[in-house]
Amino acid sequence: MTAPSPINRLRPRRSCLAVPGSNPRFLEKAQGLPADQVFLDLEDACAPLAKPEARHTIVKYLNEGDWTGKTRVVRVNDWTTEWTYRDVVTVVEGAGPNLDCIMLPKVQSAEQVVALDLLLTQIEKTMGFEVGRIGIEAQIENAQGLNHVNEIAQASPRLETIIFGPADFMASINMKSLVVGEQPPGYPADAYHYILMKILMAARANDLQAIDGPYLQIKNVDGFREVAGRAAALGFDGKWVLHPGQVAAANEVFSPSQEDYDHAELILDAYEYYTSEAGGKKGSAMLGDEMIDEASRKMALVIAGKGRAAGMTRTSRFEAPEA
Repeated sequence: MTAPSPINRLRPRRSCLAVPGSNPRFLEKAQGLPADQVFLDLEDACAPLAKPEARHTIVKYLNEGDWTGKTRVVRVNDWTTEWTYRDVVTVVEGAGPNLDCIMLPKVQSAEQVVALDLLLTQIEKTMGFEVGRIGIEAQIENAQGLNHVNEIAQASPRLETIIFGPADFMASINMKSLVVGEQPPGYPADAYHYILMKILMAARANDLQAIDGPYLQIKNVDGFREVAGRAAALGFDGKWVLHPGQVAAANEVFSPSQEDYDHAELILDAYEYYTSEAGGKKGSAMLGDEMIDEASRKMALVIAGKGRAAGMTRTSRFEAPEA
């Protein structure tokens, strides 16, 4: 595997837009949408007969398109198919410098991530690309993958995200529902809570991002917000979007409110002041009616980080008390 890289793997991924790699019109339109990430899909969104040509279409659009401000990802086919190695070789050799990550679907073991890492390394060395720059996103889509998610999350320093793939997962466990992303009828609680939390714990234990999968009722934006809100409340970093109408909702749901962002920045400033010589070298202090300490600082870092990644601007400033 590759050596650890200084590359920042924690890119903004509030909205991860899926785009069929075989559809030039969609590939063109995606460039103008305010999604944090765009992934050009060679898997489910491409019919088998369209996959070979779609590889070259993706290379063309990665090299010639304007993806400014977006994380550029290609989802290849999974290792159980005959297409995977050619997907990776064609796309990375053809557009490696204009590609940020490869998304690997239906990951069931750490070895599958290692295999992709090794193939990427060979291509990078052969082509003279920076070794280790291209990241990996691992998609968990069945019970086997979920059972091995901790090992998967540790499999490669290229890993950036662990993604929940609800459609295939629901089918793999025989869940009684035909609406991807919605709760199955007859179950009074959140049927996805255990799955999401297990993915989240594996991701956080390895400094990775956790991304929720798609909501297929693309015209039901309120339903999308509700499902996305549950994932965001747990701590997920973003969610797939399948339609331009879902992009703004995802960006909003996975960004802190202005009030929370301002408060987080105030906590960070106040804690830095009160722990300094000028502030009395205190381990804890009062910020208004709230006591803050090191734990407060850690929590504030999370919210402030999300706000900064979203490009938010502060509307208040910390003022040290007069002596």
